[in-house]
Amino acid sequence: MDSTGNGHAVVVGASMAGLLAARALSETYERVTVLERDSLPTGPAPRRGVPQSRQLHVLLSRGAEVLDELLPGLTDDLVADGAIRLDPQIDTTYYLDGRAIAPAPSGMTVLGASRPLVEHHVRQRVERLSNVAIRPGVDAVGLLTGRGGAAVTGVRTNSSDAPELAADLVVNAAGRGARALTWLRDVGVTEPDRSRVEVEVVYVTRNYRWEPNHLDGRHGLLIVPMPGTPRGGAAVHMEGDRWTVALFGLIGDTPPVDDEGMLAFADSLPVNDLAKLLREAEPLDDPVQMRYPASERWHFEKQRRHLDGFLVVGDALCSFNPTYGQGMSVAAMEALILRDLTRARTAALPARFYSAAAKAIDAAWTLSVGSDLRFPEIDGRRTALDRTLASYLDRYRLAATVDPTLARTFLRVAQMLAPASAMVAPGHLIRVFRGSRRAR
Repeated sequence: MDSTGNGHAVVVGASMAGLLAARALSETYERVTVLERDSLPTGPAPRRGVPQSRQLHVLLSRGAEVLDELLPGLTDDLVADGAIRLDPQIDTTYYLDGRAIAPAPSGMTVLGASRPLVEHHVRQRVERLSNVAIRPGVDAVGLLTGRGGAAVTGVRTNSSDAPELAADLVVNAAGRGARALTWLRDVGVTEPDRSRVEVEVVYVTRNYRWEPNHLDGRHGLLIVPMPGTPRGGAAVHMEGDRWTVALFGLIGDTPPVDDEGMLAFADSLPVNDLAKLLREAEPLDDPVQMRYPASERWHFEKQRRHLDGFLVVGDALCSFNPTYGQGMSVAAMEALILRDLTRARTAALPARFYSAAAKAIDAAWTLSVGSDLRFPEIDGRRTALDRTLASYLDRYRLAATVDPTLARTFLRVAQMLAPASAMVAPGHLIRVFRGSRRAR
């Protein structure tokens, strides 16, 4: 891929966010080096540096669109390797407040593909770029700066072969555990403001053998937690003829990891579809538990001073409650923003990037946090307007169980194809009023 000669970019972390950032920068930088402290698998397999890779992941419709724009034909390759294409409104049963939304063809596509499979295909594509090099087993341990500490000039590494690596741009994509804030403090840059919502999510994932008669022939199931029942579950038909099943609880409600406990947890959900699947399907592995204490967002877009030549992306910039499946899609959207901005110019890149990325993050954050704040046990600011909107959305969820148009709009918002404001469009208000009365 041709570049415009902006020198050398270093990306810290071969995460999804890091790989996609490398792809974005490959168009405008002569060389891009990805540093990854892990060893990397040769095939689609979980790895130590991504502990969540064994958990259920979903690639939202908008995320799939962006991946195909950055890496043309990627979703076709995933399907050829076993991923399942799903219409989320007819191939999946989506339960809101204990009721299934109205089914109808939506025109949207969701991929049933594991995180390791998606990451493997993305990594293969990025590795084939002539000006990108991925260096596993090399960790970035600090920044090199110039111009009196105002600009990054490279990174320090743990490699004896190259303890210092010069760079015109350094992108930190090392995830929630990234040392980006420590690096900034070390060079005198003030830490940005933070938003944090304590959700105390615990989730358990296990794989089961898929059979065509399971779930009455459907390929997915989602039972969304609701006030009074801060627990839910999901099942998605994945590559390898398997179900990936997740049980999750908010506010510290912890799903068990033994057969009897998992089944009892599934039995406690408002509908019995998932419990029936657990009774019928053959387990293929042991359950894996993960804890997620809080959603976190760092407001770099509000900073007056940015360190020139340094960016933070992915979960190091904002991480969301994983039950909404937004992470990979937001990382892809950030990479698309990075590509478009660097195509135009690289001057003042941090301020421009954080401002543009904040708009994409705002949409996902509003959906995630707005859903979390339905639970009175979760701390957060709730205004009178928030309470009015929450009451309307309660009626919207109810109406969507009998009105396929409302259900489709809800899914378009959830799939990040439409803004949340679409649910309060004038044409929907009367449908919500009529539909909620009919559903009751």
